[in-house]
Formats: sequence, structure tokens, C-alpha cells
Amino acid sequence: TLKLRHDSSGYLTCEHVSVFYLLMLNSGIMGAYTYVVRGGVFFNAQTANFLMLGISLWRGQRLSTAFSILFQLSAYVLGAIASEILPTPIKHYGLFRWDTWLVGFEALILFIIGFIPTTVPDPVVQVALTFIASMQYNTFRQAEGIPMATTFCTNHIRQVGIGVAKLFRKHDQKGFHRGMEHLGMIVCFCVGAFLLSVFCKFM
Repeated sequence: TLKLRHDSSGYLTCEHVSVFYLLMLNSGIMGAYTYVVRGGVFFNAQTANFLMLGISLWRGQRLSTAFSILFQLSAYVLGAIASEILPTPIKHYGLFRWDTWLVGFEALILFIIGFIPTTVPDPVVQVALTFIASMQYNTFRQAEGIPMATTFCTNHIRQVGIGVAKLFRKHDQKGFHRGMEHLGMIVCFCVGAFLLSVFCKFM
């Protein structure tokens, strides 16, 4: 459904807000998975990993802990590099754009991860998810002209506040509408995390 075409709004299908809602839902699922099943970590953004790296070095913890964190950080950097390099040769390969190929690749990796037993060390799965999260974050940047992040909520929270402030200060309905789009992203992320947590209880 993410073919190279524009609709009456002038945006590509992959730029529709509805696609970003699904990406946020998926990110909530992946984030909850790494926390509930794979070591109690959040893979979506790397700020916490930098904190953990500094704390582990200060506490003099095992080097394996620091190396595990560095592997995740490296995977995030490699994901960003890949998502910058690959679109040029793949951009119009066949009927689909790079965005579509990425979503297909991500779905394949997640399908495979679903069959990896929990006896496999958590960092293996964490690194794979970190890599595709970085690619997703760097590829899907704007939803219908609105800058968006699809793997974490910090900026969305800020934009909700800005939207509400614009409504009260300037009666800016457009700014408020943008804030509500960001609120929708947060809701989708939370729903994804909730659904994964429920499924993990029974599966």
C-alpha cells in the first residue's frame, strides 16, 4: 500500500498520518517486547543507553555490561547509516519505494524474532530491534508535512503542549490540530505497548 503515488492531498501514501499511527503502534509493541521479554530495556531511543553506559562505568560493573550497551549504540548508528545509503540504489526498485521495502524488511525481521526462543541471549534480539528502529526513525520523518518521530514519544509530548498553548494564546486552530496529531501518535504507542503486554501474558 506504500506505492509511489500521490493522492489529492499531494502527499505520498507513506507520508499519510495513518501510516505513522501504525508505525507508532508497532514501536510501542517492540518497546514493550524488549522490556517485558528481553532484558527490561527500551530499545526505541538511545538516551537511556548513554546514561546506563556512564553509570555502569562509574560503578565499575563488568565490561560485558558496557560492551552490551555499546553494541546497541553501534547498531543504532549502523541503522542510520544504512537508511541513508540504501534509498539511492533501492528508491525505485520495482513497483515500490525505499519506504515500502523497509517496512517489508522490518516485518520480516520481527516475524523471525517472534520464533527466537528466550534462551537466546537478549542482546542478540535487542541489537536487531535497535537496528531496524534506527532505520525506521531516520526514514519516516514527516507525516503530511508535520515533522514526526515514529519510535519514541518525547517530541510528541512537547508538540501537544505547544498545540494547546497556541490554541489559548493565539486561537490557532491549525497549531492545535497539529498538537492533536502528535497526541494520536502517543496514544497509538501506548496501545501497542498494552497489546504486547497482554499477548505476552498468554503467549
